[in-house]
Amino acid sequence: MNRPPRPARLLLSSVVCLAALCLLSLAIGARPIPLDQVVAALVDPAGLDPEVIAIVTGTRAVRTLVAALVGAALGLAGAVMQGLMRNPMADPGLLGVSAGAAFGVVCAAGLLGLSAVLATVWFAFAGAAAAAVAVYLLGSKGRGGASPIKLALAGIAITYLLDSLTSGLALTDPEALDRFRYWSSGTLTGHEVSTVLAVLPFLAAGAALALSTAPALNNLSLGDDVATALGRRLSRVRVRAALAVTLLTGAATAVTGPIVFVGLVVPHVVRAVSGPDHRWRLPGSMLVAPCLVLLADIAGRVIVRPQELDVSLVAAFLGAPFFIALVRRRRLVEM
Repeated sequence: MNRPPRPARLLLSSVVCLAALCLLSLAIGARPIPLDQVVAALVDPAGLDPEVIAIVTGTRAVRTLVAALVGAALGLAGAVMQGLMRNPMADPGLLGVSAGAAFGVVCAAGLLGLSAVLATVWFAFAGAAAAAVAVYLLGSKGRGGASPIKLALAGIAITYLLDSLTSGLALTDPEALDRFRYWSSGTLTGHEVSTVLAVLPFLAAGAALALSTAPALNNLSLGDDVATALGRRLSRVRVRAALAVTLLTGAATAVTGPIVFVGLVVPHVVRAVSGPDHRWRLPGSMLVAPCLVLLADIAGRVIVRPQELDVSLVAAFLGAPFFIALVRRRRLVEM
């Protein structure tokens, strides 16, 4: 019997891993709940403790759903950015896109008094798009045009600038500061089903756009001239991919705040298994990234129990060494 190819096995194993982590996310917390009770609460809750049902199907279910959706969005956005820029260090967090979205949300809250996700998400989109354009223009200056190192440095500079502006704006309004401190830590808690429903159309549209760019990104990886010779209109490809990244990153950041390194690490892990074909790499990143976010969230609940660490802290702890190793690779420096 022929075994399925490695990319297909990666997708299947990712689905199984994601399902297992979702169950663990529903079971682990301040009050541990046995897995059989978790399954019963989801399938046949009759006879169970009402408090167990409320915990599993209420707070933890929404938290798990938010983690899965945000992880999928950030992983897919990172894979698209790396393919579009041909930059192995491209990531919504490292290239300032997440910081731009965060600045837009804080502007909406601090200057206009908006707090609903459906209202602030538009400011997140505008901030993400403006930051992406600024990083690309700044990283393209000078001899040789854009390069991975120049774009990464431009992204770091824009991120620090926007972070300082965001913090300064939050300090002018004590109420906005309280909301900002909670939101900027990259938390998955405190959300309602209505929040998920508000951003779901944007995430779905961004995912559809991103996945549709896979064949074009394969052509683009061969160089602009080859992609043009193969019939690709580069301006349309770039606009579509940039719109997808803006929708995915803006919606995810508006809900949880900035979570870095997920979009950087996951596409490289997927590429190591599935190869450079974006038709596998994009859906693979969309399935593996939620596993990383859920794993970081579960670890954050266990490490300092009964307290919790925010998922962004654990994700950064896992992703920072990977980023350092990536920068130190000799062939990357020479690109």
